[in-house]
Amino acid sequence: MKLLRFGPNGNEKPGLVDAEGNIRDLSGIVSDIDGSTITPEGLDRLRAIDPASLPLVEGDPRLGPCVARPGKFLCIGLNYADHAAETGAAIPEEPIIFMKATSALSGPNDPIVKPRDATKLDWEVELAFVVGSECRYVDEAQAEAAIAGYFVCNDVSERAFQLERGGTWDKGKGCDSFGPIGPWLVTADEVGDTSDLHMWLEVNGKRYQDGSTSTMIFRPAFILSYLSRFMSLQPGDIVTTGTPPGVGLGQTPNVWLHKGDRVALGIARLGEQRQEVIDA
Repeated sequence: MKLLRFGPNGNEKPGLVDAEGNIRDLSGIVSDIDGSTITPEGLDRLRAIDPASLPLVEGDPRLGPCVARPGKFLCIGLNYADHAAETGAAIPEEPIIFMKATSALSGPNDPIVKPRDATKLDWEVELAFVVGSECRYVDEAQAEAAIAGYFVCNDVSERAFQLERGGTWDKGKGCDSFGPIGPWLVTADEVGDTSDLHMWLEVNGKRYQDGSTSTMIFRPAFILSYLSRFMSLQPGDIVTTGTPPGVGLGQTPNVWLHKGDRVALGIARLGEQRQEVIDA
């Protein structure tokens, strides 16, 4: 299944995409696409529904973040060997963990808001997943079964805030609009093997990132198992898993986003995003 949220910011409704690519309204069945909906039992309930029985959504509505109200928005840094090389960093022996504020979440096509005083605004196409079952000290097989679905994330970053402001990466990662997710949450059974998904990102029509999940150092199931050693994970928690090479920081000279720039990105089987940069 492809699950989504559509409608005005703050008033999104749950929906799904039918076989013809139409949006169907799920609001008569569930209140939202959140931790209570994407448990194994919740997804089984949705799979039993005939999409044709649901109201058809007309027009081209705004798409919101494909998961509502996650308790945590966890991120893995330097998780692609070729991206670590372009930044001059050593390949991590264990996953690097940081967090984005949940208030950073935005819809897949909402604007990227350039923060006040930002000078080094950057992009990162990433494979993200959502947890569907509570996880504490789980092994990789249990973690694999606990992943409810996958989606595209743009891990928008302000590198000066992240690297030059005397603290953790979180300063440059959690600003409003720095976490576009979607367009859809694609359930794990529909995505299948995630070991070689093509990933790409363009700025103003120029392709900067053109990679694959095949160069990922730590796979999603391992990441979730690893995280569960340090904290419990609950249904609805989001984890984004790192980016391939081609970020602005890796260009010579560096390339940064500015007002009016247009970003397009996508991952095979998971859809595409399109954003314009605006000033705060």
